[in-house]
Amino acid sequence: MVEYLSLETEQAIRDSVRSICSHFPDEYWMHHDEDHEFPWEFHKAMSAGGWLAITTPEKYGGGGAGVQEAAVMMEEVAGNGGALNAATTVQVALFGLEPVLKFGTEEQRARFLPRAAIGDLQMCFGITEPDAGTDTTSITTFAKKVDGGYLVNGRKVFISRALEAERMLLITRTTPRDQGAKPSDGMTLFMAKMDREHIDITPIPKLGRNAIATNSLFIDDLFIADEDRIGEEGKGFKYLLSGLNAERIIVAAGCLGIGRAALRRAIEYTKTRIVFGRPIGQNQGVQFPLADSWAKLDAAEAVMRKAAWLYDSGLPCGKEANEAKYLASEWGFEACDRALQVHGGYGYTKEYHVERYWRDIRIQRIAPIANELVLAFIGEKVLGMPRSY
Repeated sequence: MVEYLSLETEQAIRDSVRSICSHFPDEYWMHHDEDHEFPWEFHKAMSAGGWLAITTPEKYGGGGAGVQEAAVMMEEVAGNGGALNAATTVQVALFGLEPVLKFGTEEQRARFLPRAAIGDLQMCFGITEPDAGTDTTSITTFAKKVDGGYLVNGRKVFISRALEAERMLLITRTTPRDQGAKPSDGMTLFMAKMDREHIDITPIPKLGRNAIATNSLFIDDLFIADEDRIGEEGKGFKYLLSGLNAERIIVAAGCLGIGRAALRRAIEYTKTRIVFGRPIGQNQGVQFPLADSWAKLDAAEAVMRKAAWLYDSGLPCGKEANEAKYLASEWGFEACDRALQVHGGYGYTKEYHVERYWRDIRIQRIAPIANELVLAFIGEKVLGMPRSY
C-alpha cells in the first residue's frame, strides 16, 4: 500500500519548485498574459529542473513519482504568481500521455515518453467539439480507414497549446454513433501529427489565461499513420478515461495554489491599507471572509490529498477526485473574489495581480468538466439517484 507523502518529501518539492518560480514573478506573468505570448522561458526552466517528467516512469527518463508529488508541484506552480498560465504550461506533461503509457505499444512509449520527459515533445488534446461539448460520445470528427492509416475530417474547439504542439492526442469516430452497441463504442484515439497543411488553427479571444492560446481547429483530410493509433480501433473512449481522475486531482491542486496566492496578497494588503485611521484587517467584516476561505481551502486540500493517495494506491477514487475538483474550484474562486473585494478599486486594476488570478481560476468551474456535471456524477454514482442526463 502506498503511504501518504512525507512532510520531508513534500517540503523538498515545494522548496525546489519555489526556487524555479522565484525567477518568474507576477510581473513576468502579467506581461505574458497581456502580450498573449507563450512562456517558453518558464517551460524550459521547469524542464531543466526535471519537473515535466516527474510522473514519467524512470524507464523512459522520468522521475517515476505519483499524483501525490505532482499535486504538490502543481499547487506551487499555480500559487507562485503564474496562476493558470503557469499551470497549463506544465500540466499536459504530467498525465497527458497516460493513454499512451497504459494502452500504447512499447514502440510508441519509447518514441513519445522520453521526448516528453525532457520537454522536447509539445502536445495538445483534441477532444471537445463545437456541437458536442462535454458529451464526448456525440463527437462527429471521423477517421476513415485508408491504406497505411486513416484520413480525418472534422472540427475541434477549446484546444489549448495547439499553436505550439507537434502532436495531438486526438479522439475521433471510426464508426458512426448509431452503429455501436453503446454510444461510447466506435471511438478511436490517435497521437496525430499537427500537420498545418491539413489543420487550420484559429485562436479564440477569451477572458483569462491569455499566455496560453485556446483555439478552434478545422481538420481537412488529415492523414494519420497506423503506427500512431493508440490501442485498438473503436476503444478510444475507454483509453481516454484512464487519466481523468488524475487530471481532476491536478486541477484541484492548481486551484488551491491560485486561491492561496490570492489570500496571501489580500492578507498582506489588509495589514498595510489604512482607512479611517486603522488597518482594514482590524475589521471583522474583512477578517472573517478571508479566514473562512482559508479554512475552506484547507478542507478542499484534505479531500484532494485523500484522492491522490487512493489514485497512487490503485484504489477507486472517482468520488474523491471529483469532489476535490469541485470544492477546490468553487472555494478557490471564492477566495480570489474575496481577495479582489478586499482590495477595493485597486483589486480591479492590474497592479495587485488579483484580477488576473480571478480571471484565470474562473474557467476551472467549467473545465475540464463543469461543476454541474460533477454534482450529477455524485448524485448518480455516489448517492444512487436516477441518472439526470
